[in-house]
Amino acid sequence: MTKYTKERMQSMRRGDIISWHEMGMMGEAFQQGMTFSPSGRDYAVVNMSVSPGAPYADKWEDDGRTIIYEGHDAKRDKYTPEPKLISQPTGIMCENGKFIKAVERYKSGSAPRVVKVYEKIKPGIWVYNGFFNLTDYWQENDIGNPARKVCKFKLEAIDEKIENIQSENVIIEHARLIPSAIKFEVYTRDKGCCRECGAAENLHYDHILPYSKGGTSVDAKNIQILCATCNLKKGAKII
Repeated sequence: MTKYTKERMQSMRRGDIISWHEMGMMGEAFQQGMTFSPSGRDYAVVNMSVSPGAPYADKWEDDGRTIIYEGHDAKRDKYTPEPKLISQPTGIMCENGKFIKAVERYKSGSAPRVVKVYEKIKPGIWVYNGFFNLTDYWQENDIGNPARKVCKFKLEAIDEKIENIQSENVIIEHARLIPSAIKFEVYTRDKGCCRECGAAENLHYDHILPYSKGGTSVDAKNIQILCATCNLKKGAKII
């Protein structure tokens, strides 16, 4: 991991926009939808999407404080040419099984597994959604194929400081996450660039009127894309 990549990971905040290239540099298992322990880290990583046509039925609940994350299908191979026709695996060696065991340990009194969440808003573009606790699991019938079982995992937003998660001191912001549809609308409107200076790197979704001062997260008119430099300049002006 390069010095830039390490610093980028340590400074990330909810709402940061991350490219496919950066995801790969950070080694966050971005090519897999869910990874229980990427490169031995002491948190899990999931990559979600609620876009039309997404391969899994992920969804937001509780005004962006809860994620219902769908587990992953069996790997496609000569024995399983069409994974969508069979129930999702739950064995201990697969990622679904590892998440299930973590929920069972939590319900037996252990600390919940911490999960880092990224969200795909369009090809090659991701948003960092922060850290969540893995708190529940169940199986249900697939809407498109009632004979098929899928795994569902409940992730709840963390609001306190997380100390020393793999050298990351992450302060979780007390703010509702911006809905996926708003993120997509704003990204398209602002053309994936800082609204102030036109920069295309180190971007972040920003509340024009801060959430703490009554600003909304559910109206694209109150959300804009800013680069880190313009975001700092704006922050310095807010009393």
